[in-house]
Amino acid sequence: MKYKLQRNMSLLLALLVVMTSLLVQPFSVQAAGTVDIDAESAILVDAETGKIIYSKNPDVALPPASMTKMMTEYLVWEAIEKGQISWDTTTQISDYPYSISADSTFSGVGLTQNKDYTVKQLYEAMAINSDNGTTIALAELIAGSEGEFVKLMNKKAEEMGLPDYKFVNASGLANEDLGKNHPKGTEPDANNLLSARSAALLAYNLINDYPKALEISSIPEATFEDQTIRNWNWMLSHDKKDASSLTQFYYEGVDGLKTGYTDLAGYCFTGTAERDGQRLISVVMKTKSDEARFKQTAKLFDYGFQNFQTKELFAKGYQLKDNKTLPVAKGKADTVEIATNKAVKVPLKNGEEKKYTINYHINKDKLNKNGELKAPVKKGEKIGTAEVVFKGKNDYGYIFDANANDTVDIVTTEAVEKDNWFMLLLGSIGAFFSNLFSTIVDTVKGWF
Repeated sequence: MKYKLQRNMSLLLALLVVMTSLLVQPFSVQAAGTVDIDAESAILVDAETGKIIYSKNPDVALPPASMTKMMTEYLVWEAIEKGQISWDTTTQISDYPYSISADSTFSGVGLTQNKDYTVKQLYEAMAINSDNGTTIALAELIAGSEGEFVKLMNKKAEEMGLPDYKFVNASGLANEDLGKNHPKGTEPDANNLLSARSAALLAYNLINDYPKALEISSIPEATFEDQTIRNWNWMLSHDKKDASSLTQFYYEGVDGLKTGYTDLAGYCFTGTAERDGQRLISVVMKTKSDEARFKQTAKLFDYGFQNFQTKELFAKGYQLKDNKTLPVAKGKADTVEIATNKAVKVPLKNGEEKKYTINYHINKDKLNKNGELKAPVKKGEKIGTAEVVFKGKNDYGYIFDANANDTVDIVTTEAVEKDNWFMLLLGSIGAFFSNLFSTIVDTVKGWF
C-alpha cells in the first residue's frame, strides 16, 4: 500500500512537471526572442544601420495623423540650416491657422492674432503639444502658403526615398476638417498617407540629419505664453503630481518622437529610445487606444533591446581566407592584396552571429582574360564588393530597401607599379622561347 502511494505520488509529480512545462513553454518562447504586436502595422529599426529587426504589414499605407508633423519638423530644421529663417524669426498668425487654433475640437494652444510669435515658440508647440495651428503657421512662414509647403513635403519625401507616402497638408488632420482652407492643389476629402516603413524612414532622416530635434521632442512639458503644454508622448518622464497616472507608461531611454490620432488613423506613434549606445526607432499604426500605442511600443523596445546588439561583424580590412590576393599582369609584383574598405556593423540577434557569412564579388571588367589585374594598380582601387549573407530566418532587410544586403567595397591594400620596358621585354622574350621550346618538344613527341 505504501509502495502504491509512493508510486502514485511520483506519477502525479511527473504529470505536474509535464503540465507546467507545456504551460510555461509559450511564455519562455516569447521571452527567448519573439514578439506579437497588436497593431494594424508596425516596424522596429536599428537607428544606426537602418536594419529592420521586426515588421508587421510595414508597407500598408495608412493615415498617420499628427505623425505627419515629422516632415514639417524636418523642413523647419532644413530652412534654419539654409538660413531662410532662424529660431528668433517672428511671424503673425493668419486667419486660417487662427481658425484652427480657436476650434476647441482640435485642442489648440489658443493663438492670438496681431501678435509676433517666434519660430521657436511655434515649433515647440508643434513638437511637444502637437498643435495644429502653429504647424500651419510655420508652413505658411516657410513656403508662403500651406499648398506650396505641401509641394515641399512631397518633394522631400521623394528625395528621402520614402516608399509609400502622400502629403496633403502640414498638420496631419483630414482635409475635410480644414474645410475651405484645405491646401490648394489637394482634394477636399484627401488624407495624408504613410506606411510604417515610410514613417520610420522619415524619423530616421529627422534624427540623423537633425539630432537636436530630440532635445525638443523629449521635453515632457513646457510653457507657451501663460499656459503649460504637455507632451502627448506618455513614455517620457512625466513626474508632476497631476501627471502621475502617466508614469506607468514611462520607458527608460525614450526621447521622441511623435504621436498621432484621428478617427480614421486610430492611435499611432513613432517612438525612439536609446540604451547603452544603441538607438531604436519604432512605429505602431492603428492601435486601439492611447494606452495601447505605448504598451505595444514598449513591447517592441523590449524585444529589440533584450535580443539585439549592434556589433562589428567584419572589421575594416577583412580578408577571405582563400582570397587575400589577386594576380597582377605586367607589374613589379605578381600579386596584390585585397580587403574590405570599411567595417560591417549589424544588429545581431543573440546566438546568431555564426549565421552570417561574407561573399566576394570581383568586378570582371577589372580583370583580363586570364583573371589578372593589369598594372599599374593604385592603392585603395575598388575591384569589387563584399556582400554579407544571413542564413537565418526573418531577415527583414533595411529600411531603405527591403531587399538590400550589407555590402562594402573590396579594395587593393597597396599599389603595384607597372614593370619597366626592359623587364617586360625580357619577360616577353622568355615567354616566346618558352612557348617555342614547348612547341618543338610537342612536335618531336609526335614523331614517336
